[in-house]
Amino acid sequence: MALIKSISGIRGTIGGQVGDGLSPLDIVKFTAAYGTWAIRRHAGKRVKVVVGRDARISGEMVDRIVVGTLMGLGIDVVEIGLATTPTTEIAVTNENAHGGIILTASHNPKQWNALKLLNEKGEFLNDEDGKLVLSIADKEDFHFADVDDLGQVTHVTDYNERHIQEVLDLKLVDVEAIKKANFSVAIDAVNSVGGVVLPQLLKALGVKNVIELYCEPNGHFPHNPEPLPEHLTAIADVMKSGKADVGFVVDPDVDRLAMVCEDGSMFGEEYTLVAVADYVLANTPGNTVSNMSSTRALADVTNAHKGEYTASAVGEVNVVTEMKAKNAIIGGEGNGGIIYPESHYGRDALVGIALFLTQLAKNGKKVSELRAEYPSYFISKNKIQLTPEIDVDAILVAMKEKYKNERVNDIDGVKIDFAEEWVHLRKSNTEPIIRIYSESKDEAKANALAEKIISEIKEIIK
Repeated sequence: MALIKSISGIRGTIGGQVGDGLSPLDIVKFTAAYGTWAIRRHAGKRVKVVVGRDARISGEMVDRIVVGTLMGLGIDVVEIGLATTPTTEIAVTNENAHGGIILTASHNPKQWNALKLLNEKGEFLNDEDGKLVLSIADKEDFHFADVDDLGQVTHVTDYNERHIQEVLDLKLVDVEAIKKANFSVAIDAVNSVGGVVLPQLLKALGVKNVIELYCEPNGHFPHNPEPLPEHLTAIADVMKSGKADVGFVVDPDVDRLAMVCEDGSMFGEEYTLVAVADYVLANTPGNTVSNMSSTRALADVTNAHKGEYTASAVGEVNVVTEMKAKNAIIGGEGNGGIIYPESHYGRDALVGIALFLTQLAKNGKKVSELRAEYPSYFISKNKIQLTPEIDVDAILVAMKEKYKNERVNDIDGVKIDFAEEWVHLRKSNTEPIIRIYSESKDEAKANALAEKIISEIKEIIK
């Protein structure tokens, strides 16, 4: 069993001993810590928190414990039921709430669940606030409400529709153009909440022919829920049969978007953001941000549109912080996460689908033709397992020194930018490993760069 505590939330497997997984007692403990943090942050106010969940098997159980714990603290709860992560983020601000909890373990397998924690802006907690929550939990520094001060629950059941309407209202979403294009669209919602929301969204966008794969929100994932090529064989087969113009795949909480071309080839998760940013930049010039482990293609596209690209530390909260600092008009992560501030500061697959379909409708190209227009890169993802006594920081310092004549960024590990490729070295916060991401023009070159760096690290360790 596993329980992972981080600033962005608490993630664990269901079942087992207390402290070894996400047991009911652990759920109470960390919910109480978050609620206590929110009460102290908004001292003197009656605190209100939004709770939404994906369709995991454990979702209802976790939901009841979370809601009851918040009520026990004297916090009012807006319960929105089955909802995507971006829907819950939007609900926080729409309800003028003081925070939100999303019950989802994102792309993790079905035995996992998690509490993703939001502030009053509907954004993930920053490092300082996340550490405060963990400290409160560690000390069990809670004070529950007297019987006359218990929290109340309000059930709101139309937030998926509200979210969809906000997407339709975006200036760069052209419903008439999409409707006129008469697309056939295949979707894979991995039997989670996307199975509820995506068909509604596509219908609202004027898409009449939708081929639905795994749209029953029962939490029984038919394949590994992370939307990587090796897991998407079913929708690839649909596309190869010529039945659809484009395929969309989401993870269980619908903040990541992968796309499949009309011929069954993968558009590439890294290129979801690249394509949508290209469309946005063509219509509203400006700056972009992605994390340091994302493809260089976004920088290429941004430069072509005369904008400024900036790389942030890994993590959605870091991308958002940098986007605000650079006044970026679009940003996100290479895992298919699109952040479009015109909507809100959170990864949102619904926004990505609507913008991409508009782009496709306006340019009249096949998806594979559009993909071929972008710079071609390949990212190789590797890691080195280390023994606990090895000083990972010292290794990173040594690598930084070794490549001091190249462009080196050390805001999050060490990223070395070469003329036509890059490599990013990061230590894990939870285990003794170094993650090594390398990108080059093709798979062989990316792998060769990774192997070279791994060899050099092993020499340092000796």
